[in-house]
Amino acid sequence: MSAGAAPAGVPAAPGLAAVVVNHNAGPALVACLASLRKAGIATVVVVDNASSDGSLEAVATADPAAVLVPTGVNLGYGTAVNRGMGRCSEELVLVCNPDLVVDPGAPLALAAALEADPAVAVVGPLIVDEGGATYPSARAFPSPAVAVLHAAVSLVRPDNRWSRTYRREQPGAPAEREADWVSGACMLVRRTAFASVGGFDEAYFMYVEDLDLCWRLRRAGWRVRYVPDARVLHVQGLSAGRHPYRMLAAHHASAWRFARRSTHGPARLALPAVAAGLAARLVAAEARQASHALRRPYRSGRARRPAGLE
Repeated sequence: MSAGAAPAGVPAAPGLAAVVVNHNAGPALVACLASLRKAGIATVVVVDNASSDGSLEAVATADPAAVLVPTGVNLGYGTAVNRGMGRCSEELVLVCNPDLVVDPGAPLALAAALEADPAVAVVGPLIVDEGGATYPSARAFPSPAVAVLHAAVSLVRPDNRWSRTYRREQPGAPAEREADWVSGACMLVRRTAFASVGGFDEAYFMYVEDLDLCWRLRRAGWRVRYVPDARVLHVQGLSAGRHPYRMLAAHHASAWRFARRSTHGPARLALPAVAAGLAARLVAAEARQASHALRRPYRSGRARRPAGLE
């Protein structure tokens, strides 16, 4: 198979590329790429953040047409996506975690939503886990009060009204709609819009870079949509479960960065309290993770996603 060519017998998805960020995803990465090929995506770029599990070697064997970008160090998610965007030229780019299986029609359904409205910069699919549960991938920009209450209560009561408000949970079947932001685990971005705001902010290592990107796009006049007719399966927590304390620290640091960026006027007077609350939540989340580890020590197979990464 030549570089950039779709597999024989698979309908092409013209004008689409995919950027997959990998860090020790192992066989999940190969399965992800196979699903992208089945969806007709001819240009697939894999940016590898210093994996040591043979991921790139496995991809080179299973999918020699994939463009491999080894970074040599773990750059974090958004920085790696920016590197991958520079290795393809298509206008529409599917940004993916490596632990996804994309339904065959999902990329074209997302592309149709972008093409239907030139003001839309990003679209996100329905994301489900292995048990069929829907991940709340289309969310609202939280007000300071909702953000604080969600952060404070969600560790002990995940199903609370402030978290439901933040996640925009709705009864019944998911419906296509406008969203403030969608999960960076899988999103189709319009390159023109992405470039207009400078891509992902590389000051974020992990987490919240998707919220920040959509916030900046919407401030620049672009729109974001959620398209549940496009479906992907997400096996969550492959990397986070192996490095829970590092990921918890990164999550809370990213939340603090976004709070400082997005808070204006008199509300900035509350930032010291926000910082103290995030620090207290990090300590609580790490204590909860340690308690879980003692009760359910890791032995083999996939590590569990740590609590506190919502």
